[in-house]
Parts: sequence; structure tokens; C-alpha cells
Amino acid sequence: MATCLELPTRARMPILGLGTWQSLQRTARDAVKVAIDVGYRYFDCAYLYQNESAIGDALREKKEEGVVRREDLFIVSKLWSTFHERSLVKEACQKTLAALQLDYLDLYLMHWPMGFKAGEERFPADGNGTIIPSDTDFLDMWEAMEELVDAGMVKAIGVSNFNRKQIDRLLNKPGLRLKPANNQTESHPCLPQEELIKFCQSKEISVTAYCPLGGPNWPWSTPEDISLFDDPQVKGIALKYNKTPAHVLIQLQIQRKSVIPKSVTPHRTKENFKVFDFELAQEEMENFLAFKTYHICALSECKNHKDCPFLED
Repeated sequence: MATCLELPTRARMPILGLGTWQSLQRTARDAVKVAIDVGYRYFDCAYLYQNESAIGDALREKKEEGVVRREDLFIVSKLWSTFHERSLVKEACQKTLAALQLDYLDLYLMHWPMGFKAGEERFPADGNGTIIPSDTDFLDMWEAMEELVDAGMVKAIGVSNFNRKQIDRLLNKPGLRLKPANNQTESHPCLPQEELIKFCQSKEISVTAYCPLGGPNWPWSTPEDISLFDDPQVKGIALKYNKTPAHVLIQLQIQRKSVIPKSVTPHRTKENFKVFDFELAQEEMENFLAFKTYHICALSECKNHKDCPFLED
């Protein structure tokens, strides 16, 4: 089974990475150090997560120990929505590079197509709790992202949480110099994103799935949300292959190209990496597409934003 996929830039991105959202500073540092020892080389970061300095410490320590070299790592980060002004994009990337203690990123994503009011608040909101948008267009931000590649600050650029129409609009942008190398999107049996994934792949855009386990610890989860770990079908397939439900859910996305499960527990981090010794049958893959569909990361406070990616749902 392949363990990497090739981006349009010819860079090799590991299929399995470690997500770092919801990881506090010290927890994030320890989680990354354990993951490197286990064999992870792909780490998904973001300015929004507020833990990039701790991750940078972990990367530096492991490089100094001789456990890993920079060229062995694949580091991803993301442009946050309050930096959706052309004059702020380079500054945002410089902040991330300084925090991670790196000279370049392997992949830099636009975290959302939506721009928010610039400032210190990560989620600037009005009195009703609705996000205050910026009067910007993600096509203009893309030009600034392309300039980061020109400057050698990032090796490749991509998008996150973009729907098909938004990606199509970007691909048809007049003067487009670099098309997105990757689209990171929520995907799990309750949101398989089959059409979006096939569309991206038809355009030679790789896809990375976040929340592959269904977000069991998602802060906005409700009692009505489905626990994929407890789903009889998932448990049955796990039993068949002598694997855990997490293994099955991760393998589902690996066979669809790329996945970044999140874990700060050393045991689970190690367990999640043990997925390259089995494959799901095609029928089992197809059965997962019949689950009840819902978004975990819906950002309801942005539902009226002109660039909300869920407006076409």
C-alpha cells in the first residue's frame, strides 16, 4: 500500500498525518514528539490553533536529536480568515514560520474561503454573535499566496473548506499562475464528500480529510450526533480485520487519498499509525456512503457570509 501521494509540484506528501487542532501548547509539543518517534512525518498546523510555537519546539528538539531531518518532514499550515487582505498574507505566513522555527512550509492552505474583519480577534463578531466579514475576495488572496511561493516561503499552496463551485471559480481565475495543490475538507462516513473528492481528483487536486473519526471530542457535539466508534457497521468491520473502529475510519480515508486524524494521547497516536497492513473491500467502502449526512464543523455563525462554503449544500 502506498504511504505517500505526489502533489502537482512533484513533492511527496505522506498519506497519513497528525492533526494538531485542540492541542494545548505543552500537549501539542509532547504529541508531536511522540508522533515523530512513531513514524509520522506529516503535521497539520494552523495559526488558528494557537500552538505553533510548541510544535516548533518539538520539531527543533527532534531535529537536534538527529531523529529526523527537515527534508523528511511535511509541514502544513493555514492562512487564517482575519488575514484576508493582500497586505497581511505575507505577515501571517512569517508569523507561522517564526513560531514553527522553519524556513519554509511544504504546503500553505487558505483555511476558509471566508474573510473576517482584520484584527487581533480570531472570530470578530457583532452583538448577535454573527461573524463580521471583511470586504475581500479569495481570488485576491490567492495572488498573495502565489507570491509566497515566489518568495520561497512555501513550496506549495492549497485551500481548505472550499466547495466545488469555489474551487472551480479559483481554477478559472484570469491570470492564475498556480492551481491549488490540495483541498483539505471535513470527511467521514457521515460526510463522505464523494462528489467534491472526485471533482478535485479530476482536476489533479489532492484531498486531505480532517475529522475522519467523526469528531468524537468536538466541542460543539450534541447528544444527537452519531458516534462512529459505536456504529454497528464500523464495529463489525473492525472486528473482521482485528482492528479498532479508528483504524477502519482512517483506512477509509487513506483509500481515498489522505487523512489527518488528531490525537494527543500517546497510545492512540501510536495505534492510529497501524493502518498500512489491511485494506477495506470496495463494498465496505461503498456502504459508508449511505450514512446520515451532517457537518461537524459547520461554523453556523458564518452562515450569512457571502463566501460560506455550505451555501450550496
